[in-house]
Amino acid sequence: MHFAPPVSKDRIISKFPKCYNPQACIQMKDDWNMKAKVACQDRAARLQGYDRLKMSKAVVVGDLNVGKTCLINRFCKDVFERDYKATIGVDFEIERFEMSGLPYSLQIWDTAGQEKFKCIASAYYRGAQVIITVFDMADIKTLEHTQQWLSEALKENEPNSCFVFLVGTKRDLLSAEECQRTERDAIQIAAEMNAEFWSVSSKTGENISEFFFRVAALAFEDAILNDLETGNSTAQIGDGNILNDKALENSAGKANEELLLLINLAFK
Repeated sequence: MHFAPPVSKDRIISKFPKCYNPQACIQMKDDWNMKAKVACQDRAARLQGYDRLKMSKAVVVGDLNVGKTCLINRFCKDVFERDYKATIGVDFEIERFEMSGLPYSLQIWDTAGQEKFKCIASAYYRGAQVIITVFDMADIKTLEHTQQWLSEALKENEPNSCFVFLVGTKRDLLSAEECQRTERDAIQIAAEMNAEFWSVSSKTGENISEFFFRVAALAFEDAILNDLETGNSTAQIGDGNILNDKALENSAGKANEELLLLINLAFK
């Protein structure tokens, strides 16, 4: 049996992450669900192999040039690149965590904001546990478009099956007063979308880790509770979609092959 390397210390989540702004929070809670906590403790005590990973899927959508790729790269690679390169079709990163003592992975899909790639990207919305709609806080028009992006992503998923987040990027470009005004508008839109709002800066890193920790924790807890609800034994809790490193490589390779085919068709 092959074992995955230990999770890095900055990806270990023991306490339930809070939302940075109570006004923008959908789930007001300070701790893990008690049923989920007990199940995690039981599962961790069994010392299951770290090559058995529970994985959730998050898709990131929004207009062209709102900072979707920068958002993902700041968290996954801790880099910020000024030179913008538009995403072609879709791309994804896989981040590994340790949640309440259990191994867990978040698959983060970066989708293109260009109109000509919408038909390609929409195919990758399916099966999402999390939908992250992104707008540029320095361009209020992109906020107006977020509801349409969310609607298109929800079409590909079961009703009420996804956590929804509204993320404003580039807050570093705004003054304190401008930021407050934009946040007030965004919180109102987020309420209409039944989404949790976050304001971040990929350039400075402000709120980036906190945001993705919140995303991962909510998705992980939901997966545990779904396992309990469907009657899986405690020995299986945390397994869900069981994938080892080789399976992840095969999955990525297959996704890239499908993407190239779709791109070729789009340009014919």
